[in-house]
Amino acid sequence: MAILEVEHVSKTFDKTEVLKDISFSLEKGDVVSIIGSSGSGKTTFLRCLNFLEHPDTGVIRVNGETLFDAADPQTRQESEIRKKRLHFGLVFQSFNLFPQYTALGNVMLAKELLAKEQPDYKARKKEIHAEIEEEAKGLLTQMGLADRMNNYPHQLSGGQCQRVAIARALALKPDILCFDEPTSALDPELTGEVLKVIKELADQKTTMIIVTHEMAFARDVASQVIFMDDGRILEKGTPAEVFEHTKEERTRQFLSRFTQG
Repeated sequence: MAILEVEHVSKTFDKTEVLKDISFSLEKGDVVSIIGSSGSGKTTFLRCLNFLEHPDTGVIRVNGETLFDAADPQTRQESEIRKKRLHFGLVFQSFNLFPQYTALGNVMLAKELLAKEQPDYKARKKEIHAEIEEEAKGLLTQMGLADRMNNYPHQLSGGQCQRVAIARALALKPDILCFDEPTSALDPELTGEVLKVIKELADQKTTMIIVTHEMAFARDVASQVIFMDDGRILEKGTPAEVFEHTKEERTRQFLSRFTQG
């Protein structure tokens, strides 16, 4: 069974159709790279998956459960949407860390807020806090930040901030980890360290959707590549199929900019 099924998702802003009948599926452990020009709908699609935007049409299922059906008002209730967001982790291009918290605090925050909703929280407060802290420290160590846990975002490089953001997304154990241009806000010399972390997650069979302009990375890390153009999925397939045996002329034009010279 596919871990993610997207069927006929569309989204319009101010009479501009940004997403047009998007459908695809994703198996557990797959890594999908989404490529395409700016304005092609890639970020809007990620925001719809994470329910930061509500599609106008379509269905989104995770592990066979219908999380969103535009035809069913019940699935659009904000109280339900909040729970459904937990199936996805989103790493933003601009980090979006809370400046008043340390790296460790940023990674722990969401899980601690969720823990407070547990009926036994007051009785087990210290124990729960210790468990969350231990997991957060483990994730930061995995990100190569064992010596930066008590630093605040302004004391970290851009690459380090993005690795904290990845650890924060992983802390909630999402079914699918999404990246929106994870290196676009970084200097070229810091890009490699973030891409290395994502490659390691791919090697660990973490299910991921990555919107990226890093074509070599998209080709090397992905099990499936999607090319979006004007709000549509114009072409999809294995990296070899999309990059080496391109079917669509528009895809060929886009990729030619990255292969010249």
